[in-house]
Amino acid sequence: MENFWSTLKIELVYHTSWRTRDEAENAIFEYIDTWYNTRRIQRKLGYRSPDEYETAWHDQTEPANLAPAPTRGR
Repeated sequence: MENFWSTLKIELVYHTSWRTRDEAENAIFEYIDTWYNTRRIQRKLGYRSPDEYETAWHDQTEPANLAPAPTRGR
């Protein structure tokens, strides 16, 4: 957990200044939600980002002969 706080401070907080507390909170939330949790590589995922890992997992588990769901005609 300490590594997370260090990374957050180095990559975002020390390089930015905000006019209001709301701006700071929004920037930190956006950093965590769009960058840290989705694109940052992780050792437990084979040095892939969560997005890359999830895509690879879906590619391996979806059957090749999966047909699209039938649509109802009007």
